[in-house]
Parts: sequence; C-alpha cells; structure tokens
Amino acid sequence: MKATIKWVDDVMFVAESESGHAVVIDGPPDAGGRNMGIRPMELVLLGVGGCTSFDVISILKKARQPVTDCTTELSAERSDETPSVFTKIHIHFVVTGSGLKESQVKRAVELSAEKYCSASIMLGRGGVEITHDYEIVESA
Repeated sequence: MKATIKWVDDVMFVAESESGHAVVIDGPPDAGGRNMGIRPMELVLLGVGGCTSFDVISILKKARQPVTDCTTELSAERSDETPSVFTKIHIHFVVTGSGLKESQVKRAVELSAEKYCSASIMLGRGGVEITHDYEIVESA
C-alpha cells in the first residue's frame, strides 16, 4: 500500500491514496492552519471506525443477518503529553435490522476486535485501550 501527501501551504496538505482518493488535511488557526480539512489524528480515528465497520457489516452479511443500517460512534482520549497519542478509544455500534440475532451481532463485533480489524488491533498492540459495545435497533 502506498500514499502521497502533498504540501499545499501553511499546514495544509492533500493526501492521496493508492486507489486515487484524496482528502484535505489542515490544522486549526492556532497551529497555523485555516481549518479547511480534517486533522491527522481525526483521520486515524476515522480509519479505525471505517475498518471495524467494514468487518462488522461483512460478517453480518455472511451470516445472512437482515442488517439495514450500521452507525459506528467513536470516542477517544489522548495523552496530555507530547506526543499526544490515543490512550483510549471506545467504539459503539448501532446496528439496525429486522430480526437481527443478538448473538450474531456480538460475534461480529468480537471477531472484528480480536481477529480482523487491522487498524484497531495495531493500535491496541501499541498500548491504546480499545473497548467495544453495541446496540441493536429493530427496524419497522
């Protein structure tokens, strides 16, 4: 996997993935930015959320669960010291469907956390405390 980060000006960059997708990265005004893009650590958190969400949906679909929606809410704490690394991340899944089996949702979350989500497993091995929970919403 490869990526390119191109400096635009001040603390603004355009990051482009190997697949050709781009995102603007920028800082807040007090760090010399113009608040025109996402912060680098926000991007890391979004990567974790995207990775684990991908897993959970894939596992539920393979289990033929009637999932109609999944929202993943993440909250993170960072160290007060430099470098201001993540110390804790909590991942909350809101899974919606008609007749979803709780055991299958639980299994999907656990498999992602313990076996499949490269991003969260990598951070967890690096000392970040990562917790997960879920709720199931019955759709009409």
